[in-house]
Order: sequence, then structure tokens, then C-alpha cells
Amino acid sequence: MRLEGWEQAPGAFEGTIMELGLAGKHALVTGSTGGIGYSIAKGLAAEGASVVIAGRTQESVDATLKRLAEAVPDGKVTGIAANCATAEGAETVFERVPELDVLVNNLGIYGRKPAFEITDEEWRLFFETNVMSGIRFARHYAPGMARRGWGRVLFVSSESALNIPKEMIHYGMTKTAQLAISRGMAMELAGTGVTVNALLPGPTHTENTDKLRAERAESQGVTVAEIEAAFFRDFRPTSLIRRFTSSDEVAALGVYLCSEAASGTSGAAMRVDGGVVNQIM
Repeated sequence: MRLEGWEQAPGAFEGTIMELGLAGKHALVTGSTGGIGYSIAKGLAAEGASVVIAGRTQESVDATLKRLAEAVPDGKVTGIAANCATAEGAETVFERVPELDVLVNNLGIYGRKPAFEITDEEWRLFFETNVMSGIRFARHYAPGMARRGWGRVLFVSSESALNIPKEMIHYGMTKTAQLAISRGMAMELAGTGVTVNALLPGPTHTENTDKLRAERAESQGVTVAEIEAAFFRDFRPTSLIRRFTSSDEVAALGVYLCSEAASGTSGAAMRVDGGVVNQIM
């Protein structure tokens, strides 16, 4: 299936689209009203999966459903307004969607702050949102996948899990935790037909990150291009592509990991970080 509006990655191969075996599968993507989560939802829908998106407000969910209908005219997409970072919000989703084939734990927050100025409340907020949300959703859905003999669980982590950013170590801590959780859950589900993997994006263009860079550029009286150049010079000098990826580039690997085609990959931390992490494994 060819996807309208999908951003072509620089130098990407234009040819036969791989059959990923997602047609008819039921998927949920948390935190999917924008950014990487939106792009993964879009990709899953384009492959024929029935996709549930989740966002905090009905307004954002409705706007995203409209956007997806334009990008994937024949897609099967529904939405739920719930705060998936809380146990109460998770229960709202569970009541509406009792079973799944594919779970993408994309919900997450980030922010810069000096290490010794991060409060207890902020540490707890980051852990609850980025870590506990994924645990709750996987704990609810993965056992059913195992009973049925097929399933995919994907945690959207970050290169910051391996390359802890000194400007936001509370964020890096949660991304590292996701690697431990995804590996441990993959071991728990060994031999069941359910795979659990982690996706590690690097610096990525999203609506929120683009907005933050634009605000920073304006406050400093420089261009966005100068802000981005400084970022790779000062914060991510090991980047091999020397640019921000698009959320669609990240989603391409995410959708693959959710597919039948990725049946041989489980317990893995798969990087789409532009080569930022300076190690082979």
C-alpha cells in the first residue's frame, strides 16, 4: 500500500513495498497526536492495521483523526481521549480496547534542566509518564497476545538511553529504564510468538521540538539553522548524518518492528539515531 503524504527519506529506495503482514491487526499507539507516535500510527494504518490513537484531549484526538483520514484515506483509525500517563487514564483505554495485537508505548515527556535543580516531583513525573505508563499497558495487553500466540510490543525509547544527556538526565534515566523493561518482558514472553523491542530515535523533527528550537532562536536573535548547527556541534557531535531525522524516518523502523516481517527480532534495542551513539552494538 502506498502512503500519501509520507515523507521520503533522503536517498530512500523507491521500489516494491515490503508486505509486512499487518493487515487486519489491531494496534494502539499511545501519545500519538503528533510527532513519532503520529507517524507510527500513520504507517500502521497504511499497512492495513486497525489503529487506535490516544491523546490527552478530545480536541487533539479529533484533529489527528482528521489529519490521518487525509494521509491514509482508506485507513481504519479510531481515537480515545485519555491521560495514558495515569492508572485512571490507562483504565479508560482498557475498557474501550480490551485486546490488541500491537502495542506501541510511545507516550513520553522531555525537558532540559540542570541535574541538581530537578525536584523530587519532576523525577516522579518523568518516571510515571515515561516508564510506568508503558509498564501498565504492556502488563494489560501482552498476556492476551501470548495466549493467542502472536503480538508485538514496542517501547519508543531514545539514544539518550545509552548517551545520557547531561542537560536532561531525568529523561535519560527513563529511556534507559525502558531498555531494561523491554528486554525483561521479551524474556518473560520467550517462545509465545510475542516480541518486545525498544526503538531508539535520535534528534528528530517533531512539532514540539521544532517549536522549541524556533522559540530558542528568536530569544537568542539567531536563525533556527544556527540553533541546529550549534546543537550538533555542542550536544550531539557524534551524529553521522549531521541533521535531524524526520518522524517518518523513525516510524519506518517502528512499523517494521511491529510487523510479521520482524518475527525474528525480540529483546532488541534498535537504533534510528543517525549514528549519534558512538558504539557498534
